[in-house]
Amino acid sequence: MESQRNLLIIGLLFVSFLIYQQWQKDYGPQPVVATATNTVNATGANANSDVPASALSHDDSDLTQATSAGQLITVTTDVLKLKISAQGGDVVSAELLAYPIEEDSADPFVLLEENPNFTYIAQSGLIGRDGPDANANGRPVYQVSSDSFEMTDGSDELVVAFTYQDENGSSFTKSFTLTRGSYDVKVDFDVTNNGDNALSLQLYSQIKQTEKEHSSSMVMPVYRGGAYSSESTRYSKYSIKDIKKSDLSETTTGGWVAMMQHYFVTAWLPNAGDTNQLYSNSNNGFVFMGYKAPVQTVAPSQSAKLSSALWVGPKLQEQMAESAKHLDLTVDYGWLWFIAQPLSKLLKFFHSFVGNWGVAIILITFTVKGLLYPLTKAQYTSMAKMRLLQPKMAALREKYGDDRQKMSQGMMELYKKEKVNPLGGCFPILLQMPIFIALYWSLMESVELRHAPFFGWITDLSVQDPFYILPVLMGVSMFFIQKMSPTTVADPMQAKIMQFMPVIFTVFFLWFPAGLVLYWLMSNVVTLIQQTIIYRNLEKNGLHKR
Repeated sequence: MESQRNLLIIGLLFVSFLIYQQWQKDYGPQPVVATATNTVNATGANANSDVPASALSHDDSDLTQATSAGQLITVTTDVLKLKISAQGGDVVSAELLAYPIEEDSADPFVLLEENPNFTYIAQSGLIGRDGPDANANGRPVYQVSSDSFEMTDGSDELVVAFTYQDENGSSFTKSFTLTRGSYDVKVDFDVTNNGDNALSLQLYSQIKQTEKEHSSSMVMPVYRGGAYSSESTRYSKYSIKDIKKSDLSETTTGGWVAMMQHYFVTAWLPNAGDTNQLYSNSNNGFVFMGYKAPVQTVAPSQSAKLSSALWVGPKLQEQMAESAKHLDLTVDYGWLWFIAQPLSKLLKFFHSFVGNWGVAIILITFTVKGLLYPLTKAQYTSMAKMRLLQPKMAALREKYGDDRQKMSQGMMELYKKEKVNPLGGCFPILLQMPIFIALYWSLMESVELRHAPFFGWITDLSVQDPFYILPVLMGVSMFFIQKMSPTTVADPMQAKIMQFMPVIFTVFFLWFPAGLVLYWLMSNVVTLIQQTIIYRNLEKNGLHKR
């Protein structure tokens, strides 16, 4: 087994992984949604509650008109610029001030927006028998002291209050609390019952998005769609296709619902101790992911607070883990998460010292290749021993001809006598492949690499090399690896395929993120160094001849 053949194995395994991944996305079985007896039905009504369904908690076909008719209140912190509609108090725009929309752009990335072509907003309100958002006349129009609020220097918190009074004199205050440096927005409803009868209220929060499938390539399988967490499911994607096919309906303690788009996520976070009802729905060209909190009764002359939280920002694992249980899992490392998570932490550890993500990738490459050096040494030693056995194996072929059974027996005896493992050259490759795939996902999911420069022409490690220099260098390094490992492959067709492997890989890697190509290039460089050291030692022992 030659190193060129091992490279072919790596390529085939990785391409097979990408193809399988894309197939699962497009045609694979959809997740089965767990249901409970006390859940929200398709119309939004609680089957075991006297609280009537509110059409606006699911079917908000009139909501767009109501929101656009409301005054927009601008709220600005050091990291967020939100626009909140006075009618309903929905967040209809969210700009991430620390993340430019494009590299070197002065315009921030817009996560939430509402325009004629696309809607992606965060809604919340009070429904139920006495909920102002369930009013047949439309959603409440809140009063606000100003149309613009900004966090001042020296202040770490900004509170913006929206107030409303119903026809019975009861007051409702919807407060948004924003913290410096945080993307976690607290949303509280303070209710004071000034009427003669008890109020029956239910808090709901949902994310509304235009029903639109978002495509992704095999090389860049970027997910955009829903996700949720519950007691029984730590984290599960719930794509737009899933929402259109079947409504999510699950009762759980705590949990959360979200909409994701690669590096960014919008999530509603209920109180962890409440029994909440998670739901999804599609209607009038929109999809929804939301939850309903338990129904609360507010007696006359009494007050109550109903609370929620909105995460609207980048996928920052440490901050998200503090905001809600399992919210950090939206940084989706796939089925090799148990390898990808430590690699991601190690990558961030290196970056904390060197301050350059490209250098951090180089350091993690040296670390991984160093840890795998015993396997690499065993691989090349096994390959060298197999080459020494070629004359004896040729003799066996001549002796037994087409008798495959005797040929197999003879080869097994030869392997046993010479103490050679025929799979010794392949096994290390199979162990290294999961590490490469895990690192691939680590780099793909790390928002820190978005617009992160390396040096020179590499100004963004999250996109392809604009001049294709790294892929070409990677192909050249593969060529030298081949030259250092002369093949004994007899089949002319297979030998020709091996010769074209560097070219094939170079073309394939043209569209890969520069950070991943940098890893592969440095991995090849380290392999060349390790090959040189190993082959020199083997030559001293008479096991390798150039």
